Amino acid sequence: MNTTTTTTQQELISFLDSSISNVDFAAYLSGEEFTTFEEVRDLLEDNNAFNVEIIYYSKAMRYLSEHDSTLKESLNIALEYGYSLKDLNSETLASLLASQNARNEFYSYEVEINNILN
Repeated sequence: MNTTTTTTQQELISFLDSSISNVDFAAYLSGEEFTTFEEVRDLLEDNNAFNVEIIYYSKAMRYLSEHDSTLKESLNIALEYGYSLKDLNSETLASLLASQNARNEFYSYEVEINNILN
């Protein structure tokens, strides 16, 4: 692992931190070597950077009401991951949804990330 962070890496981390909430990109990317979107993606995925944990019932319910009031999306995500109904609660559903949203948001910035890296 490289222990220095280049200006380009710092610029990317700053951009991601200001664009996507719930992920501490500096913790996963500082000092790492990457030059492409795919390398950044792999670093983040391999280190479970998109695994967002929402704890406390009130925070989970607020997140779900703002982002998936019907619970359709979060229940579909839970189904994809093999959860059964008895294993689900508001915190699990909110965490699964927040993780998926962070991942999707990251992917939506692929062009911008490539522009910063090039």
